[in-house]
Amino acid sequence: MLRDACRRNAYLPGMQRVGVVATVLCAASLAACGGGGQQAAPAGGTANGSVPSSTSGADLTGAGATFPYPIYSKWFAEYAAKTGVKINYQSIGSGGGIRQLTEGTVDFGASDAPMTDEEMSKLKTPVYHVPTVLGAVVITYNVPAVTQPLKLAGDVVADVFAGKLTKWNDPRITATNAGTKLPAQDILVVHRSDGSGTTYIFSDYLSAVNPAWAKAPGKGKELQWPAGVGAKGNEGVAGQVKQTPGAIGYVELAYARQNSLPYASIKNAAGQFVAPSIESVTADAAGMASRLSPSTDFRVSVVNGPGVGAYPISSFTFLLIPKTIPDAAKGKKLVDFVKWALSTGEGEAAALDYAPLPAAIASMLTPRLDSIKVGSTA
Repeated sequence: MLRDACRRNAYLPGMQRVGVVATVLCAASLAACGGGGQQAAPAGGTANGSVPSSTSGADLTGAGATFPYPIYSKWFAEYAAKTGVKINYQSIGSGGGIRQLTEGTVDFGASDAPMTDEEMSKLKTPVYHVPTVLGAVVITYNVPAVTQPLKLAGDVVADVFAGKLTKWNDPRITATNAGTKLPAQDILVVHRSDGSGTTYIFSDYLSAVNPAWAKAPGKGKELQWPAGVGAKGNEGVAGQVKQTPGAIGYVELAYARQNSLPYASIKNAAGQFVAPSIESVTADAAGMASRLSPSTDFRVSVVNGPGVGAYPISSFTFLLIPKTIPDAAKGKKLVDFVKWALSTGEGEAAALDYAPLPAAIASMLTPRLDSIKVGSTA
């Protein structure tokens, strides 16, 4: 029951989950979970989200994506209970995680967006992109008069976030929502203010379905947004949408569900309006697995997949694991944890609204993890 209470608190809107050691997060004190909606106190980190080179009490340190935070925090807590290995993970966004990894202040990074060639060229040590689970980015909204899930086409979503459609009763929105009375209310766009893999996934999708968006602002972890207000983290966007009638935003599925926010069904490449779910995300990835080369680096996009029943705004999320780790003890702990996550840990995915890796992809990862050089072999 204590772990469940902690898990619920982990989704409180506006909460900054910075520098929380996973075992402390779900330990005896609910205050460490940010109970009461207060900002969680750093445990070995700093108030601005930076990670010192040695974090007190942690065996491993990591930083990055907020998108997979719900499942990563559960994994870290369960693995600590099983092995005693404590992992300090800072949910500061994919861009921040890549920056920390590049600076060498963490043992591993996490990102929803694959690193670019330019980003990888700046690393002191090459890394593997290790996909862990798949998740959905959902379009969430706050329109009190609407009680049925909205249906939205990709070009409409792009024009809303571009500031070209500004009223909820715009004919292009009402056209796919027959029988739903939409108000003549202003639309307030809420987007991420920080470097974000969630933004990368969302903008990758918009670029795939809308040529104008592909030209500008395009896709990336950070964009020059043409409209709206910014909020930090998935939790910040979810909180802002929940508090603001007329708002629309994009968040990872678990944040929408845990904040009781509605989310839209999105028109896929097959012309179907599909709601985000474990099954529809899995359908989006199923075709991708068979097309991957054995030598793939996994830096691939799965948005707007062709499968029937596929939810089109979905993606892998990655751990960024160095290919060489000079510290033998840390290297073994990190590799052992990742292997555990990709086997036992995958069983936790569906309960937290993520799709587990297709078996074909999971089997491709073991040889790569075995090839990581640790200690004297590094």
